[in-house]
Amino acid sequence: MIEQVKEIIEKDINPQLALHAGGCELVDVEDGVVTIRLFGGCSGCPSSHITLFNGIVPILKEKLPDVKDVVLG
Repeated sequence: MIEQVKEIIEKDINPQLALHAGGCELVDVEDGVVTIRLFGGCSGCPSSHITLFNGIVPILKEKLPDVKDVVLG
């Protein structure tokens, strides 16, 4: 699942985050919980939780049904 998550981040998530001078990277996957780190313009942004819950989580859960949750780490 790790390689699949990395590919989705690279192809589907980071191009959108790059529009705001940011991005995310995979930290870990354990028992269906994906841990990511935001960087660039997304790191410390007041809207980062909105980006996570309304953007990143739905994309990962749609493409990988085994993903139970996505958290910041």
